[in-house]
Amino acid sequence: MGANGDQEMELEALRSIYEGDESFRELSPVSFQYRIGENGDPKAFLIEISWTETYPQTPPIISMNTFFNTISWAVKQSILAKLQEAVEVNLGTAVTYTLFEYAKDNKEQFMENHQPVNSTIPISSIISVETPNTAPSSKKKDKKEQLSKAQKRKLADKTDHKGELPRGWNWVDVVKHLSKTGSKDDE
Repeated sequence: MGANGDQEMELEALRSIYEGDESFRELSPVSFQYRIGENGDPKAFLIEISWTETYPQTPPIISMNTFFNTISWAVKQSILAKLQEAVEVNLGTAVTYTLFEYAKDNKEQFMENHQPVNSTIPISSIISVETPNTAPSSKKKDKKEQLSKAQKRKLADKTDHKGELPRGWNWVDVVKHLSKTGSKDDE
């Protein structure tokens, strides 16, 4: 059986195994993602596996370059290296399921050097001691100025459909100003 036949068999197997599994996602018939860990878990990560034309005789492309992955580059490289080792051991056989399960089984070991962003700095150290005294006044400063219905209506009447004031809206004030300053020059 050729590479495409092996791929078709593995694709059917993956679809039946992971049917209804929210962590599994088929991006295309030759590209798959699997989320290791639960949603909201700071140690959760995504593995993406793409098959080449000659897969499974050649290794698949394993990637962790998704937006979901908030783990450090060093941890990603460590995980990828361990997954590549598993591929080399099983080269020539269907390894997509094996890699996903290997990652699930070894998640804790993979993530032992991972430091979640929130756990490195305790929130209490960010907040200064003076915060409780300044909090009420800062709330007043942050509050937006509320316009009454009449004020909003006046503002809407002054502006055009784009929210811009029409040309010459303040010319009366300019003429008054010039007439006052102009009379001083005449004297």
